[in-house]
Amino acid sequence: MKQRIAPTDKEWFLPEGETIISKTDTKGRITYGNGILLEITGFSEAELLGKQHNIVRHPDMPRGVFHLLWETVKAGEEFNGYVKNLRKDGGFYWVFANVTPSYNGRGELVGYYSVRRKPSAAALKSIQPVYQQMLAAERAATTKEAISASRNVLQGILETKGVSYDEFVFTL
Repeated sequence: MKQRIAPTDKEWFLPEGETIISKTDTKGRITYGNGILLEITGFSEAELLGKQHNIVRHPDMPRGVFHLLWETVKAGEEFNGYVKNLRKDGGFYWVFANVTPSYNGRGELVGYYSVRRKPSAAALKSIQPVYQQMLAAERAATTKEAISASRNVLQGILETKGVSYDEFVFTL
């Protein structure tokens, strides 16, 4: 069972030039995390290894974003996006994440590899209102329809801008 962490308003920042790296198995359980992951999350290696990567999922993140992430990587493609994560102490930090499928020498999927870096302040200023709209749609919908409602908001924004999801995140 996932331990409940009460979010706070304390923001932490990934230092310039630092990169968070983690690996998961095909079910999203953490199999590796570098030192900066441990430092920025406040968790020990023992607390993270074998746990679902969503241990650091912040409640301000729309479920629709993670649905898109999993849909993308399960299709064998890389995902890029802005993510607000939760620290063990309830604080939070933002990252720009790249998640890719990992394969063994026989071409079989063995897990996922994620590299995260510090996002620009301008990008966060642009993505936060989008996430707020997606969250509002999720909260207004039934549990069963929440992800669809969230994804529909995102799709509407992309259509209005006339861009794909990747074009959108890379231009922020």
